[in-house]
Amino acid sequence: MHNPLIVALDVPTLEAALKLVEELAPVVGAFKVGKELFVSAGPEGVRRIQSSGASVFLDLKFHDIPNTVARAVEAASQLDVQMLTVHASGGGEMLRAAEQAAQECGRKLGRRPPLVLGVTVLTNLDNAGLSEIGVEPDVGRQVERLASLAVKCGLRGLVCSPLEIALLRQIIPSDTQLVTPGIRGPEAKKDDQKRTLSPKEAIDAGANWLVIGRPIWAAEHPRAAAGKILASLNEP
Repeated sequence: MHNPLIVALDVPTLEAALKLVEELAPVVGAFKVGKELFVSAGPEGVRRIQSSGASVFLDLKFHDIPNTVARAVEAASQLDVQMLTVHASGGGEMLRAAEQAAQECGRKLGRRPPLVLGVTVLTNLDNAGLSEIGVEPDVGRQVERLASLAVKCGLRGLVCSPLEIALLRQIIPSDTQLVTPGIRGPEAKKDDQKRTLSPKEAIDAGANWLVIGRPIWAAEHPRAAAGKILASLNEP
């Protein structure tokens, strides 16, 4: 059975991350390495996490000129990460370069290319936040616009908030993978996330993967917290 849980290792040290990996690897589908941990531990940190047999989602949200992003994607592919992110707002040329780099590197190395995920609108942004940066203040329309662009440019997956999943499932190919951060249980604090759903609500809406950080790693018993979330997905 597909385990959709991705635990965000949003911790400051590799030691803390590896402790979580050891505890959680049997009950989750993958681990997300973001900017904080990657800046702290670097590629060697990714390799140490992979040595446990875990899948890695490298969430660095590349956003630069096409050649620079392509080279970054190539480097990530050589690390053998299973997923990585680019900002869909980087434009069509950049998105095509990213996917092409992933495919070419996969062929050269003889393995499946990483899933390049287009990040639509960050989950801390709402209509007011979009207006502040000069974008049309309509989160749904902006997500739809960027998702359509990413799919048109060949990307096989997207990152979106839970509230846009149902919308995207109506306009994108059915095999497009949707990775959803901002997941919170009904009793959990939203912290800096503004567009959230519960794990089951997100899966029922059409998410393939759930990225969950604080509700698991900050819990008194992280493995039990992850197990409880996983069990909730099968509740009626």
